[in-house]
Amino acid sequence: MLLVAVEDPIEKMKLIDTIQRLGVSYHFENEIEAILRDIHKSKTPFNNSNYENGDLHKIALWFRLLRQQGYDVSCDVFEKFRDDKGNFKKSILIDDVLGMLSLYEAAHLAIHGEDILDQALAFTTFHLQSELSGMSPDHKERVDHALKWPPLRKCMQRLTARFNISIYSRDESRNQLLLEFAVLDFNTLQAQYREELRYLTEWWKKLELATKLPYARDRIVENYCFILCAHFKPQYTIGRTIGSKFATFVAGLDDTFDAYATVDELELMTEAILRWDTSPMDSLPETMKVVVKSFIELLAEMELMTAEDGKSSLVQYVKQALQSLAKSYMNEAKWRNEGYVPTYDEYKDNGVVSSAFPLVLTFNLLCLGEYANKEVFDWVSNDGIPKMVKASSIMARLLNDMSSYKFEQKRGAVVSAVECYIKQYGTSEEEAITLILKDIENYWKDINEECLIPNVVPKPVIEIILNYTRMFEFMYADMVDRYTDVEPLKDYVTLLFVDAIRIGQQK
Repeated sequence: MLLVAVEDPIEKMKLIDTIQRLGVSYHFENEIEAILRDIHKSKTPFNNSNYENGDLHKIALWFRLLRQQGYDVSCDVFEKFRDDKGNFKKSILIDDVLGMLSLYEAAHLAIHGEDILDQALAFTTFHLQSELSGMSPDHKERVDHALKWPPLRKCMQRLTARFNISIYSRDESRNQLLLEFAVLDFNTLQAQYREELRYLTEWWKKLELATKLPYARDRIVENYCFILCAHFKPQYTIGRTIGSKFATFVAGLDDTFDAYATVDELELMTEAILRWDTSPMDSLPETMKVVVKSFIELLAEMELMTAEDGKSSLVQYVKQALQSLAKSYMNEAKWRNEGYVPTYDEYKDNGVVSSAFPLVLTFNLLCLGEYANKEVFDWVSNDGIPKMVKASSIMARLLNDMSSYKFEQKRGAVVSAVECYIKQYGTSEEEAITLILKDIENYWKDINEECLIPNVVPKPVIEIILNYTRMFEFMYADMVDRYTDVEPLKDYVTLLFVDAIRIGQQK
């Protein structure tokens, strides 16, 4: 279906879009890249007389697919949909639900300076919300989902695949073979995930860390769920299992710094991590020793796993990232102890590391096979921190704060980005939240820019950073912390790991 020749390249692009939405595009990455490369070279659809008058859906689809693939196509293609005053033509576009939805999705790939896409996002969001009640059932379901959850660029891919399989199954023009393939693919991966999760829960129970660290969040399923967002492909079993273990220990370290120990105790714990030696902790509670020993043992396991490929020396980068995380946690603990409220900029600088994303990314890179090399680790770990990694890290910190700052205030935890913003700029709490959300939008633009070709590191490295950023959006969507308060996550866990899709019952 992908390779057959067609007169109208837009038909091929619609097929690619469907394949991507159904979650099976990872099987055809080379074919899709070749097709989109040719389309980019040919400037389709703008050299075709069929599109002289413009078709918003088709042009937005062309723009989005190529931007997603890393091609820096111009947003000027949307100028034809604006009037002489620079406003989008409401009278023409308001009834074009599919076109406006496509423009809405495309606008999320904006980079800095693309005011037309900022305008497009505001225009489509307002009118899609306003017209929702009068739409056909199928359009209403798609639009409602897109408005509630960040669209394609920012979504958790396996959940989106499940939703789109349901939508596609009711499409009268669907290709039944493609539908069945998508269902079988989803169920096959789900069965693999379930077995991995079975192993992890057994491992977690044997460790008895939930008993040894009673103050820490018991989140093995949630950790696996979020790691899955970054590593959903079947070949990344090791990445998902090791990543879930590591994320569980990071959560224990975070909770120890946030809500358990005194500053003096944390100083000794930090010294032990920096020295990679537990002897400074001899006088500390056993719980704190367990946290540090868990990391030491897991990194030793990672060295053994990577020795066969001659990459055990790369584990040193993970150790260094963990040490940096401990120092950033220590900074926050001191702020809390001293009652110090840093400026918003100071808080973000520390938050790049305290978000834990640089550490999470570093240990995940070990699982990228041929792409796990010294050049990639040096790129991630350099003193400047790459723009894309920094943007994703700060987004993780800000999204976390926005969803949990009121709860953290009650338990006397370190100040959040909200209080820091108020201190630096003298705004109200409501204004601070609005402006921080705008800051998050700008960090997304940084990430969109970094995803454009040429990349200084291999594409799989860029993808893992993008996938984790998607995970942060999902975890903290609507200012709800789906990690600390797991109730909102339960239905999604069921969809991902429990309920298979049946042919003819794609719900």
